[in-house]
Amino acid sequence: QVHLVESGGGLVQAGGSLRLSCAASGRTFSIYTVGWFRQAPGKEREFVTAITWSGGGGIYYTDSVKGRFTSSRDNAKNTVYLQMNSLKPEDTAVYYCAASRNSGNYYYQSAYGYWGQGTQVTVSS
Repeated sequence: QVHLVESGGGLVQAGGSLRLSCAASGRTFSIYTVGWFRQAPGKEREFVTAITWSGGGGIYYTDSVKGRFTSSRDNAKNTVYLQMNSLKPEDTAVYYCAASRNSGNYYYQSAYGYWGQGTQVTVSS
């Protein structure tokens, strides 16, 4: 089992920044990809970004966050980060991190077997 805990959410004004953290514990050696998803009120949960856990692979972003969000990892701390800059009101959502043991299909929620509880990000205009 892999246990994920997100932190770092909060309320920020448009144009501001937040850094989310996703701390993993348990069988972390089985993780291949860590993804971030978000769900805005009344909308489906959507893909934001994905990063390979141990390096050697790519980092992928959905178009709406490219150039503003940056995903990174610190394997010594078993933590993945999501740096969010130039935040917009439309970025308001609950953000979830998820872990997959597979190398492909990082865009699809079904590829991820482990999920955190989510952290709320609210961007005011």
